[in-house]
Amino acid sequence: MDRRLLEALQNEFPLVERPYDVLARRLRISVDGLLARLNRLICDGAVRRMGASLNSHKLGFYSTLAAISVKPDLVEAAAKAIGEFPEVTHSYLRKDLFNIWFTIIAPDNERAEHILEQIRSTLSLKDSEVLNLPMTRLFKLDTRFKF
Repeated sequence: MDRRLLEALQNEFPLVERPYDVLARRLRISVDGLLARLNRLICDGAVRRMGASLNSHKLGFYSTLAAISVKPDLVEAAAKAIGEFPEVTHSYLRKDLFNIWFTIIAPDNERAEHILEQIRSTLSLKDSEVLNLPMTRLFKLDTRFKF
């Protein structure tokens, strides 16, 4: 049932007022049972995020991939500084010179640059410790997991 629920969530999520009622009927389980399973999947980490994925480029937003190079003892502070901005959509820790990577989706280049400058300033980073790699070509992946 968990597999069927996960597939329904990513492939057939109904855009109606009470989507879980519709899903429960499709899966032939109670709404309470569905919500209990979903809550467990979230708590177990099998489901990390549920929400729409919008094409920010078509909506007129500016996107960039950024990275910073910080010493290991500054990783937590850096993650906190980066996470302060709602325009940051993803951030990842990597084992490399540039060890924190993140995406920024902002109304324009100026706002993205301002965010990077704030992060640079907060963490006392040199210009050479911050990468800004603006999107020049869009690649949109439609990843759907098979269970």
